[in-house]
Amino acid sequence: MPKLYEYFGLIVLFYSNDHYPIHVHGKYQGKESKAELVIVDGCITEIKILPVRGKEPLDGKEQKKFRAVLEHFKGDIVKKWIDFFVLNKEVKPETINNKLD
Repeated sequence: MPKLYEYFGLIVLFYSNDHYPIHVHGKYQGKESKAELVIVDGCITEIKILPVRGKEPLDGKEQKKFRAVLEHFKGDIVKKWIDFFVLNKEVKPETINNKLD
């Protein structure tokens, strides 16, 4: 379960047995949502935040933080997905200490 980012208590991660499409999970205090990155012709065209079956979704404030991380790091998330799932490389977690808009 590679952790990608920690942002004021919100954890953004892959599950080690994840599958396409490229997506990440956001977890905060037992709640969880996932975000699918829609890629068309090599460009990220949309980020869909979706519920996770059996989990209570992130609330509005945490979902806003999740979306901020996704928007800011979307290209890096794709690179980390390829590194981890395609190239079998380790991905290092990052702690974000500055507010993202």
